Amino acid sequence: MIQTAKVTKVFEDGRAEVTVRRQSACGHDCSKCGGGCRELMVSSTVAVTAANPVRAMPGDMVQVESSTRTILGAAVVVYLVPFLLFFGAYFLCAALGAGGAVCGVAGGLGFVLGLGAAVLLDRRMGRKQSISFRITAIHPEG
Repeated sequence: MIQTAKVTKVFEDGRAEVTVRRQSACGHDCSKCGGGCRELMVSSTVAVTAANPVRAMPGDMVQVESSTRTILGAAVVVYLVPFLLFFGAYFLCAALGAGGAVCGVAGGLGFVLGLGAAVLLDRRMGRKQSISFRITAIHPEG
């Protein structure tokens, strides 16, 4: 993913802290999606540490790339795994001959297990900062 960011600090090891505007899946084109997220997301920014091979300085507007592979992997865990575990547990329970209510509970437990996996992944990614950012260019107007 490529975004525009502002450098706020440069560290001695050559990395830089940048503020990046948080992006939503709809790209804030509220005319297309109904505008439900506009109030929550418009002014939201995140400070991240990025590799700084172009030697940007505080105040520079820069182009930042992030690792799309890690983000997509996290999205699979967060969105897909809970539903897969729900249906897997439900149909396994049904195949074993249990009643509908028992299968519903088993499916619910599978879903909760999937949500737990998503929370653990989020915490692990936060500790390891496994989503990497890299400054690739300084904008001349910045």
